[in-house]
Amino acid sequence: MTQPRPPWSRRRRRTLVGLALGAVAGGLGALVLPAQYGVTSAFVAALCAFLFVVALVVFVAVPGPDTLGTLLRSTPLGGAVLVVAVLLYLSTAGEPLRWLWLLAAAGGAVWLGTALWLARRD
Repeated sequence: MTQPRPPWSRRRRRTLVGLALGAVAGGLGALVLPAQYGVTSAFVAALCAFLFVVALVVFVAVPGPDTLGTLLRSTPLGGAVLVVAVLLYLSTAGEPLRWLWLLAAAGGAVWLGTALWLARRD
């Protein structure tokens, strides 16, 4: 028999509500504001909606407290971030934002190294 999931903390609920409100406010701003501000508002709404979905998936996948610690110790997730970032870096030869993928690859390498170090200690 499986154990029941612990209830979500107040912080998790506030995060989801804040992202949902940001998506709705940005969407309304995209409709009401002039074009130069409406486009930016639409991008903010899309970003909030994307982060809402990501947060929801993370909160469902990691049910208890210490979400950040659990994700930090996840070796497969750190490795996947590193591989995707390196592939994006290699596919953007000569692009102006190539440095961004290099930073993401460095972050993925640090994440993977930290996860491996923490797994070794356990």
